[in-house]
Parts: sequence; C-alpha cells; structure tokens
Amino acid sequence: MNEDHLQALCDQETMAERARAADAPAWLRRHFETFTGGLTGERNGTPFPCHFGTNAVERGDLLYTAVPSFTDPEALFRFRDTLLEYLDTYRDHAELAPLVTFFAPPAGGADAFAEADWHETLWHVLQFLHVNDPEPWPADIPTDPDDPYWEYSFGGTPMFPTCRAPFYEDRKSRYCPVSLEITFQPRDVFDGLTHDTEAGAHAREVIQDRLGDYDGVCPHADLGDWGVDDDREWRQYLFSADEAQFPDECPLTVTPEVTALEGGAPGPGVGAD
Repeated sequence: MNEDHLQALCDQETMAERARAADAPAWLRRHFETFTGGLTGERNGTPFPCHFGTNAVERGDLLYTAVPSFTDPEALFRFRDTLLEYLDTYRDHAELAPLVTFFAPPAGGADAFAEADWHETLWHVLQFLHVNDPEPWPADIPTDPDDPYWEYSFGGTPMFPTCRAPFYEDRKSRYCPVSLEITFQPRDVFDGLTHDTEAGAHAREVIQDRLGDYDGVCPHADLGDWGVDDDREWRQYLFSADEAQFPDECPLTVTPEVTALEGGAPGPGVGAD
C-alpha cells in the first residue's frame, strides 16, 4: 500500500498528498477535492446524507486509488490487482474502509459523454474485472441479477459499488463533476446494518430523510435494500437521471467459474472499446 505510482492503493493521507502535489494530474486533484468536500460539506443546509461516509472521511479511514483510463487494458489490469490488494487488507485498516476509485475523464472531458455512455462505462469496467477475476463467483450469491440476493462480486467477495458521475443535475449526492467515481463497499461492512435490523432501519430512515433535503428531490425510485423482493441491486449502482438512457437489463454477464488466464492475459471479450 502507498506505493509510488498513480494506481497504488493509498490511505487518505497519502492520496491527499498526491492529489495536491505540483505534478498531480488536474483530474486527480479535482476528484479528491470534490469528493472530500462533498462528503464533509452541506447543501441546502443539510449535511451529506450518508453519515457513515462523512465520518469515515473525517477519521481518514477510507482507502483510495486512481485509474487513468477506463478503456486501456493495462490500466484496468492494474486496477484489478489494486482491488485484489484492497480485499486482502481493508479489514486491517479500519472498521469501515471502502475503496474510493477515481477515473480519469474521457477524451474531450466529462461533457463529451451522455448519460448512457457513463452507464456503459461502469458496466464495461465491472465486466472487465469479472472476466479477469482469479476467484470464482461466490457459491452463495445468485448469478442472475434479477434475484433480490444478487450482488456484484469480485475476488470471492460480494460488494456494493456506489457510483457518482457528471450527468446529474438535481441528484447532487451522486454528482461528480470530473468523471466516473466508484466506491466499492464489501458486503460485510453492512453487517448489523441491514434493513431487517433496528440499527439498519434507523440508518436508512436518517439517510433517506437527508437525501430529500440535500438533493431537493425525492429519493430515487430504485433506492432499496439487498434481499427485498422488489428491489434490485444493480439498478442502484449508478442511478438513472433519464430512464431512456438506462440499461433495459443488467449488462453484466456472469460466469460462475474462473475465466481469467494465467499471467494476466485478457480473458474473452475484454479490452479497449
């Protein structure tokens, strides 16, 4: 961790130093500033809705990495390796230590992409990781995204990838002006906070109340809970703003067995767009 290269797994102090360095890419600096500023600031007189995230930033508990391209296979393979390193270490870092991933903007800047392009980008990245995953899909997680207990999994670990992107006008809790941003949260960080626990129900009530005030619009219709019959996890990763630009069905094709080739070679169907 904290190795001296852009795609290293970093603690918050190290990422802050790198983002503010004179030779840091402008997009990395802006990512870090808007992310930490957004989670610790207020909007419409309301703090950021997820108090768990706010507290983690204020304590310096989060882990970070940066990815200079979401189409270059070399960059995505390095990201895969960083994500595997994260899964090996996050439990020892802090009680709540999601991985925040900053992606460089596309050629032409964030405005060059329509909403549909950002959805495609997210699922391209997740599919690349899945196809090149050295671990099989967890046996206790369904492979059908239409199952309420489906969850994106990598490295043998079910996780909830929460995304922010540039296309939101009203839903500022999910807005990032720079590019795609993915926060990977392993399922076990939600232990004791699921919808069927008193603590989980209270946390959801607080977060959803804050969401309405912070965003100035009602919480998204797809916001739900894992394991609830009518809720679907994949629809919550990157909320729609324009449903016409949202995928009709989950774009991820799940292969339960390991398909990654030895030596880091690409698996079938992956590579630059």
